[in-house]
Amino acid sequence: MPIKIVVPEIGESIVEATVGSWLKHEGDQVAAGEAVVELETEKVNLEVYAERAGRLARIERQAGEDVKVGDVLGVIDEAAEAAGEAPEAPPAKASPTPPASAEATPAAVEEKHKATPVAKRVAEEKGVDLAQVPPSGPGGRATKQDVQSYLARQQTDQMPAVQAPPPPRPAPAQGSGPAPDRLVREEHVRMSRRRQTIARRLVEAQQTAAMLTTFNEVDMSAVAEVRKRRKDAFTERHGVSLGLMSFFVKATIGALKAFPQLNAEIQGDEIIFKHYYDIGVAVGAVEGLVVPVLRDADRMAFAEVERTIKDFVQKVQDGTLSLEDLRGGTFTITNGGVFGSLLSTPILNPPQVGILGLHKIEERPVALSGEVVIRPMMYVALTYDHRIVDGREAVQFLVRFKELIEDPESLLLEG
Repeated sequence: MPIKIVVPEIGESIVEATVGSWLKHEGDQVAAGEAVVELETEKVNLEVYAERAGRLARIERQAGEDVKVGDVLGVIDEAAEAAGEAPEAPPAKASPTPPASAEATPAAVEEKHKATPVAKRVAEEKGVDLAQVPPSGPGGRATKQDVQSYLARQQTDQMPAVQAPPPPRPAPAQGSGPAPDRLVREEHVRMSRRRQTIARRLVEAQQTAAMLTTFNEVDMSAVAEVRKRRKDAFTERHGVSLGLMSFFVKATIGALKAFPQLNAEIQGDEIIFKHYYDIGVAVGAVEGLVVPVLRDADRMAFAEVERTIKDFVQKVQDGTLSLEDLRGGTFTITNGGVFGSLLSTPILNPPQVGILGLHKIEERPVALSGEVVIRPMMYVALTYDHRIVDGREAVQFLVRFKELIEDPESLLLEG
């Protein structure tokens, strides 16, 4: 009996996807609940699983094709399972007695060369030995980026060190277009579904919102001193490091409470003020920026903020971020400082009307009480929608953020 593999209901407001890659080939046996194909959506990648066991009889939609919810991706022949063509049972577990050979067992190798599920799949597809891939993920696990970096290095190493100069070519006539060697050296790569969505939404934000950006600078001395005094006890008590983001999130919420227009949204001719604080935290990924959301961040303790952000980063590296992690958000924080950015103008994340950009902390000379002193300073930028936020509120928002960061104890009073 043929069983159709269809595009499932994906999530809130997502009705289209792109076929990323087939994990099985036509003729392969599949087990019930086994992943057979990966889909790319505008927010996350997800796997589609076989409802019944059988043989993948036909692939209807190829990698790179756009599909909608309900479209048929392929067909599983359930009769093949009934006819006894199911995959062979896995071999029995090896005896606990260690082998006489000095070579490591497969299990030991697997334990030694740990990798994320996505990294394992990419390595298998590309024929990469994970033992050769230097891991960078937590717990010594190789990530997808590690595998891709290894492949890039291999391609570079295989290039000839010295190439004979090509014979001279006559210069093309003026207006005849690019030289043929330029075309040969170009690479055309299809944009991922997520990158297409990012591009579209950023252009829409530019076209629909009245965006302006205001700037300020913050002295990070007080936060640095608190972290120095408290970091060991904090880590021992909570099992997570006391980072900067918990201070930034808490100071942002304090400023939003003082200027609620920046935690609002425009719908038609109405302004919707939101009396909850779902703070999006931008995280860089290979396929494009993602913004997981801290739900009710005002109710989170410092440790909970740090732990949740750490979990988000791990999920991004593993490719396991869910749609629920990305849903909604009332205000966004983006930290270009981790990549070395000194100053930038962030773009709004619609329908939000405010986004806070953080930057690299650098020691700079500043005037203090009539003297020039060296302080760890950071520029901050607030981009806002001028349709409902005036310049005065935007400037005062950053001033309030600055006050809270430069006096961290006041964050306790803000709750």
